[in-house]
Amino acid sequence: MKIPSIAQIREADAFTIKNEPIASIDLMERAASLCVKKIMHLFDNQTSIMLFCGMGNNGGDGLAIARMLWQNNYICEVYVVKHAKKYSDDCQINLKRLREFHPECIHEINQEAEIPSLHTGLIVDAVLGSGLNKAVTDSFLCTLFKQINQSSAFVFSIDIPSGFFAETSMDTTASCVKSDFVFTFQFPKLAYMFPESYHYVGEWEVSDIGLHPDFIKKIETPYYYTEETDIQSLIKPRLKFSHKGNYGHAFIIAGSKGMMGAAVLAAKACLRSGAGIVELHIPESGYQIMQSCVNEALCSCDSHMDMITEIKPDKILKANAIAVGPGLGTQPDTVKALNTLIKHSHQSLVFDADAINIIADNKTWLEFLPAYCIFTPHPKEFERLAGKTQNSFQRLNLQREFSNKYQCIIVLKGAHTSVSMPNGKVFFNSTGNPGMACGGSGDVLTGIITGLLAQGYHPTEAAVIGVYLHGKAGDKALETHSSASLIASDIIEALCCI
Repeated sequence: MKIPSIAQIREADAFTIKNEPIASIDLMERAASLCVKKIMHLFDNQTSIMLFCGMGNNGGDGLAIARMLWQNNYICEVYVVKHAKKYSDDCQINLKRLREFHPECIHEINQEAEIPSLHTGLIVDAVLGSGLNKAVTDSFLCTLFKQINQSSAFVFSIDIPSGFFAETSMDTTASCVKSDFVFTFQFPKLAYMFPESYHYVGEWEVSDIGLHPDFIKKIETPYYYTEETDIQSLIKPRLKFSHKGNYGHAFIIAGSKGMMGAAVLAAKACLRSGAGIVELHIPESGYQIMQSCVNEALCSCDSHMDMITEIKPDKILKANAIAVGPGLGTQPDTVKALNTLIKHSHQSLVFDADAINIIADNKTWLEFLPAYCIFTPHPKEFERLAGKTQNSFQRLNLQREFSNKYQCIIVLKGAHTSVSMPNGKVFFNSTGNPGMACGGSGDVLTGIITGLLAQGYHPTEAAVIGVYLHGKAGDKALETHSSASLIASDIIEALCCI
């Protein structure tokens, strides 16, 4: 799914109105009906409902929703927020329609003293839409938003929380509705992908309102939201007369004293993701651990008992995919070994954990990396690698610049993990849950991506598919575990193709 700009979404609306064709008021009706279905799914008709509707098209959505709720035997009170000089045309039409049937539910509020007492139940926020381009400073609106935020009601925003910026970072002091749930239309907003937005957006859902597919195809954007249909089109089928050699030789360099669990997790995940042969290069002290924990993996032992100090060139040449980093450590001899790996590699490498930290301390090495290497940092590791930023928008720009400059792929881990490509495109993930915020989860992701690379997936595909499957497995694991009890091994056990 594409993540267009607000301007592009407006153009898509206009194109749909002209070429479907459909009247703008009927497109609003379509959107409102989907909102009502969601509200009815979440709340019964005994719920106390208050709708705050502005004077633009977002308010028009809210007024249409109120009318439809009444038609479905929901009782609600509507507060028209007089924050502008005039109504939009479609808002005016929906206000007239609501007045024809339920004039008793409509209240106009023009000043702070007219703001009603906010009770428990449901508040529908339809005051300001996505066209906002400056912070809300009006005292009346600021007070309204503050009272909504201080209420104990569930706040359901239409398309976007009122006062929230969709395409730039929010000032933490800015006045904005803090939603529990946002029901947005056709496309997600870019800001919804970032952690600081959760404070305002809460959970969100995209609903297809039927904007014209011809226009959607033509939209150019570097940002995408990865869904299951996108991944299904990339998965390669396994042929009947195939053997392990068809699915590649994965070579994982991992582990140090006290950190062999990371190597075990990466190896198991690599096997579960479909690699034909998985070989581990580990310290001598990890041999018994690996052979007893991962029966299916081959072991190549370092000459050092407790850490990685050497990587033989013949091992590098034999592998179809190479990953380095889980539990590796950053000892001087390990640093030298990683340098040797980079010098002798002519294929894409997967760098995780301490491998990223070592490169962050030796940034000149970046110039010598093969194209399409994959880095899998968490935010702090990315900061060490690429530099500090003030907010997620700046970090996204830096991530894209870094991928382009070094022709590499950055898998920046977190909710909605972002995968940036050398060509500037970024894919935000749709799977995963807070239970995956546990030690070892990143090692599992490294194993999955390496397994996909071994099978012949292009690095861009391996990164996007791997992130999606990792999150999907985490979601599957949550069916039998709580978010607090879920561990990295549960993710491996739940791994499956789609």
